[in-house]
Amino acid sequence: MQEAITETHRTQWALVVAVLARRYGDLDVAEEAAAEAFATAVERWPSDGVPVNPGGWLMTTANRKAIDRVRRESKRDAKYREAQLVIDDEPHEFLGAIDDERLRLVFTCCHPALGMESRMALTLRMVGGLTVAEIARAFLVQEPAMARRITRAKDKIRLARIPFRVPSAEDLPVRVTGVLAVLYLIFNEGYLATGVDTDPVRDDLTAEAIRLVRLIRRLLPDDGEVAGLLALMLLTEARRPARMSPSGELVTIDEQDRRAWDSRLIAEGHQLVRERLESGLPPGRYQVLAAINAVHTSALEIHDTDWSQVVALYDQLAYLDPSPIVALNRAIAIGELDGPAVGLSIVEPLGPALEGYHAFHAARADLLRRLDRLREARSEYERAIELSGNSAQASALARRRDRLARD
Repeated sequence: MQEAITETHRTQWALVVAVLARRYGDLDVAEEAAAEAFATAVERWPSDGVPVNPGGWLMTTANRKAIDRVRRESKRDAKYREAQLVIDDEPHEFLGAIDDERLRLVFTCCHPALGMESRMALTLRMVGGLTVAEIARAFLVQEPAMARRITRAKDKIRLARIPFRVPSAEDLPVRVTGVLAVLYLIFNEGYLATGVDTDPVRDDLTAEAIRLVRLIRRLLPDDGEVAGLLALMLLTEARRPARMSPSGELVTIDEQDRRAWDSRLIAEGHQLVRERLESGLPPGRYQVLAAINAVHTSALEIHDTDWSQVVALYDQLAYLDPSPIVALNRAIAIGELDGPAVGLSIVEPLGPALEGYHAFHAARADLLRRLDRLREARSEYERAIELSGNSAQASALARRRDRLARD
């Protein structure tokens, strides 16, 4: 029974919170009401049984909890009278340009009055259902700092009276950049989950992110970055069947059985990349990332990879997105093209910015191993394992570390 409640919590929490937040215009009310509803479920469902429609039960219960709180706090003021009008148990009706309920909520929460990072973090929490810890890891910041950022975003919404209004068709181009960034982070959390109590790979998140980006492409068919993100997700998802060993260990791209890759998704992703190249328009960040993945998925074996093309694409990406993570990935590609010593010389200066990022230490360990600096490589593998929030990834890193003694 507890497992059933946990699974329902995982799939319904974000939806309940986001609907109530837009209904009452107060995120704190929404979160508290949702928490009380789930606490009631934990108390009652073991004896009463799981309802036929758990999501509807939770939404109705949370709505009543929200009304109780509004009544207590507002002392029957205008907000309470407004809340009384929406006490019905029927599903809430939305109006606007978007038919899909989850996508409407993403666009609604990505309000342009908030800073980009704040709206992304808030939407990941309220709609994506990610924990504060997972969001913090995605942004490479400490969890308390991310909690403060989300709190400030809520405060701004409340103090500025920013409405939770379903966006019109005219609003979509203004908000789509933030929406794409949120969906990419949700996809990445599914591709390599960072939560301690979650599966290493969360297919539910990757599938939902792809579904929503497909819907956005129908709404904005001429937006190159929408097509680019869809291509990127498809080409990444295509490799999923080869990413986990039978023992539950993460398999890196250089060791994957490429015959297991999904050829249908690869063909669709390549077609999208070609369409964007043929458009002649300057590519954005997601389009370049998709092109990099197209190069990787075109190679029959790892040694067939056109590393010079990968490096050239990373040069272009570094111009669009001069972030330390892009610089790290570019350095790894240069290490494949020009040798580990050159790659390491580019990786080393990134240490201050990426000290808390497991992939930095894993990349440095691999380059040190190839240079036969095995003691230093072992130390870096251990640091990467320590920082990794994913059990399957930690196992793969441990295997690489243990292999040093045998090489």
